[in-house]
Amino acid sequence: MMSEETENLMVVYDDHSEQRSLSLDDTSSTEESPDDSRFSLESNDIIPYIGQRFTTHDAAYDFYSEFAKRNGFSIRRHRTEGKDGVGKGLTRRYFVCHRAGNTPVKALTENKPQRNRKSSRCNCQAYMRISKTTEMGAAEWRVTGFGNNHNHELLEANQVRFLPAYRTISDTDKSRILMFAKTGISVQQMMRLMELEKCVEPGYLPFTEKDVRNLLQSFRKVDPEDESIDLLRMCRNIKDKDPNFQFQYTLDLNNRLENIAWSYASSIRSYEVFGDALVFDTTRRLTAFDMPLGIWVGMNNYGMPCFFGCVLLREENLKSFSWALKAFTDFMNGKAPQTILTDQNMCLKEAISIEMPTTKHALCIWLIVAKFPSWFNAVLGERYNEWKVEFYRLFNMESIEEFELGWRDMVTSFGLHTNRHIASLFALRSLWALPYLRSYFFAGMTTAGHAKSINAFIQRFLSAQTRLSHFVEQVATAVDFKDQAGEQQTMQQNIQNICLKTGAPMESHAAIILTPFAFSKLQEQLVLAAHYASFQMDEVFLVRHHTKLEGGRSVYWSPQEGIISCSCHQFEFSGILCRHALRVLSTGNCFQIPERYLPLRWRRISTPSAKLLHTSSSDHAERVQLLQNMVSTLITESAKSKDRLSIATDQVSILLSRIKEHPISSSGMRENASFKKNLDYR
Repeated sequence: MMSEETENLMVVYDDHSEQRSLSLDDTSSTEESPDDSRFSLESNDIIPYIGQRFTTHDAAYDFYSEFAKRNGFSIRRHRTEGKDGVGKGLTRRYFVCHRAGNTPVKALTENKPQRNRKSSRCNCQAYMRISKTTEMGAAEWRVTGFGNNHNHELLEANQVRFLPAYRTISDTDKSRILMFAKTGISVQQMMRLMELEKCVEPGYLPFTEKDVRNLLQSFRKVDPEDESIDLLRMCRNIKDKDPNFQFQYTLDLNNRLENIAWSYASSIRSYEVFGDALVFDTTRRLTAFDMPLGIWVGMNNYGMPCFFGCVLLREENLKSFSWALKAFTDFMNGKAPQTILTDQNMCLKEAISIEMPTTKHALCIWLIVAKFPSWFNAVLGERYNEWKVEFYRLFNMESIEEFELGWRDMVTSFGLHTNRHIASLFALRSLWALPYLRSYFFAGMTTAGHAKSINAFIQRFLSAQTRLSHFVEQVATAVDFKDQAGEQQTMQQNIQNICLKTGAPMESHAAIILTPFAFSKLQEQLVLAAHYASFQMDEVFLVRHHTKLEGGRSVYWSPQEGIISCSCHQFEFSGILCRHALRVLSTGNCFQIPERYLPLRWRRISTPSAKLLHTSSSDHAERVQLLQNMVSTLITESAKSKDRLSIATDQVSILLSRIKEHPISSSGMRENASFKKNLDYR
């Protein structure tokens, strides 16, 4: 039975200037008088009314849909008058009750069984019509017809949510459902688990068991064997066009694709310089194919993420991870990274110890922190934020002894003695806490800022999943787009004026050699170094803030050997000298930072460019890359003064004229055509 309020709504509204039937077949176009309309571009009214205005037809649809949901039915788009881009364009739209019209009769097909499904359509006449008008040059949409006379019962609030229009499965929920499906649990169990996770009453998820079954069925429609064959064919085609493209795969006992890994030529070149520290992210899945995805990412000399390789696995076990790591090392000519950051996965941890025994393995702190709300929010209640501040304080400590003492105090203070997550974190502390990691190089990838940029970088690969066979091309497109964006950012960094803050010779020397990104990090330490005092002890210097009377860092410096090291281990950790070491160098009248403390991976021109000049000068594409680096440096140096810029402009003009006069050999034309082809392909 309908409520009294609903019965009162069962009336018909129409524009009196359009004296016509409420039939949905009415196509007349008379509009109401402007004097009869009420101005309501941002209407909060509960019931649609004649003359109600909307900025777009989508806004009108959303309003009517919300009205329908409150009153026990849903709507759909019916028919339109006019067409975008033709004549006056789209001029009128009809929205109707989901039960409007009659079920179309399907033609019977021999030898094909017909599904006898009962239709919900019953020729309901409820509708809303909107027409496009233009006043003062601005287009808007007005309600010119509204009928709320339903010939069927309207649903109660606890029933209307089951209508298809209001049932949705978010991408996050899809990932959870596919994960549950892989474990073999039933759909009913999945629903119950998700109800518990979301803290909703049974039956109150925004989707039904039928929706989940349809979702799972939709992912099984693609033939995985055909997809695998197409994927391998795609990789072979890329290999034919670019011999430096690398890929490896394994087949199972039934000759079906099991695992596949690949890397592009540009990625392998980048790894030569920037492969000292990397992230191996295995937390993603190709939702459409329910396959674990692993991505190797590093950081270049301009502080931007760079792609190294990709792997698709059938299973997340020791055998699969070991194979993936071995394939990656093969791509990179046997060179393993110094450090590798991953998610907390015991199979992956063991695989790294086997395949990369000299590599320091650590856990991504941002992946750990992301789990804190579900681990500790309910346990700590109002003290959760206070605990998080204390956690970060401990995480950033330098001393292992102080960390462990502070951890015990934290556990006691917050009453977490029996918490299993706290126990697990402490057991794995050497893999995530900075006091245990400062002696290893991580290129700054443990910070929250770089975590966001890496996540955004990886997300590009997942934003356009179509067929599995196309995924390799999608990744190549994303990498190429990122490379182009990175080149633009690099150029912007190089041409901007670098502001020297200390006037120290060490600062101006470093500004010429380091990239703006790396220099800004060093400059921060140079500015802070002025606030520290140094005291020479027996074999070391004691350096502490000028306001402190005790404590400090121990700095060892040997001018003869050109070696300096600090107990804070910042150089080992980031490749940037710390304020303590810089203070000692300044005290010792050192006017330039020793060469070994300006790492090649943070310099403006990377090592491969210099190496290519001598060893690969015959390779046209690599020589072009070298020229690009030289031009980038030319712009950087020229932009520092008007005189330099004038000289550079004059000389480049002369050089360009000479180059244009030089004849092009037939071999040069072939190389140039091949280079352009490779660029177009990438």
